[in-house]
Amino acid sequence: MDLVLALATALLILVGTVFTFAAAIGINRFPDLYTRMHAASKAGTVGSALMLVAVGVHAADLAILARSFAGFFFFVLTAPVSAHLLAKAAHDSGYPLSDISVLDEKKTDEPRI
Repeated sequence: MDLVLALATALLILVGTVFTFAAAIGINRFPDLYTRMHAASKAGTVGSALMLVAVGVHAADLAILARSFAGFFFFVLTAPVSAHLLAKAAHDSGYPLSDISVLDEKKTDEPRI
C-alpha cells in the first residue's frame, strides 16, 4: 500500500510539474498580456492544484487529503475567473493586443463608460 501511495504521489507531482513548467514557458514566450494570462491561469492552476493534491496523498491522512481537495477546487474555481476579470479590465483600459493577434471579439466602436 505504501508503494501505491508513493507512485500516486510521484505521478501527481510529475504531472503537476509538467503543467507548471508549460505555464512558465508560456509566460516567457507569449507575446502579450492576454496570452500570458491564459498560460498562467490554465496550466499554472492545474499544475499547482495537482501538486497540492500530491501533498494530501503523501500525508496519508483523510483530513489533510480533504483539505488538499478543498484547495484544489478553490484553485480551479478562482484562478481562471480572476484572470478573466484582469484581462477584461486590461482590455477596457486600452491595453493593446499583440500585432500577431488576428481578431479582437471584444472591440467596440463606442466608448465605454
